[in-house]
Amino acid sequence: MRGYLGLILIICFLITVSCAEKGIPKERYSQFSMKKSHTMNGDSLTIKLDNPLMCPIRIWLSSDHPTIKPMVDPLSPILLEEKKDTTLVFSDLKGFKDDISYHIVMGDPEKEIVQLPIELPFPKNKTYKIIQGNNSNYTHNSDFSQYAIDFNLKVKDTVTSVSDGYVVGVIDQYRHGGKEEKWRPFGNFITIYNPDSGLFFQYVHLTHQGSFVQVGDQIKIGQPIGLAGMTGQTDVAHLHFNSLIPIKGRDGIKSHPVEFKEGYNGQALKKGDRVKK
Repeated sequence: MRGYLGLILIICFLITVSCAEKGIPKERYSQFSMKKSHTMNGDSLTIKLDNPLMCPIRIWLSSDHPTIKPMVDPLSPILLEEKKDTTLVFSDLKGFKDDISYHIVMGDPEKEIVQLPIELPFPKNKTYKIIQGNNSNYTHNSDFSQYAIDFNLKVKDTVTSVSDGYVVGVIDQYRHGGKEEKWRPFGNFITIYNPDSGLFFQYVHLTHQGSFVQVGDQIKIGQPIGLAGMTGQTDVAHLHFNSLIPIKGRDGIKSHPVEFKEGYNGQALKKGDRVKK
């Protein structure tokens, strides 16, 4: 009897641990790390900004301090080209408090976008089904996602780069997902930037530790970059692929239509279609 009760307790413990593991993560990860700092020396404020990426970034500085606010507001956004840094110095400040905040987005909206051909985001001689197309009601219905395409890759199926470029973002630490919107911030993904086209490409819902690449890597078209999964806002294993362009304003970026070298128009693809590479 004691053995039986012990087995029940072990099973209950394992169920409890499993449920806890599948809860909303406490950790929040960033797709890249940027060096930024501000220091006071007497009545002078020095702000240092360093772009670690192979793509432009824009930075909005903000402060509620009555002296600093009118100084930093007109400067935002500050554009930093790839691998560049800058130092800002503000003098004659009194009563400074540590209330500078930073809002950072990728891309230069003034850069011309060139629609270069891209490949399907999986290996050659593979066929996959579309499970969600453009402008659909589930999750592809915002400026950020309206031209995204979902392919029914299974967990740990290989994801390949649609384009040459540089890795500018990676998150692969999350383990789980769910259908509810609260899971949206917790998907693993890779962001790649093509400087020739000005386009960003994101590969989302990757499995835990499913990235083969890291920020700064140079990527070739067709190169394996990671493994598909079902992290973030999904209860079905798949690859969410999105092409993005920079736009003015703090939102920073929006979805952009694509055409694939294999002959598929991204806007025409719909649920149930099959695509082959």
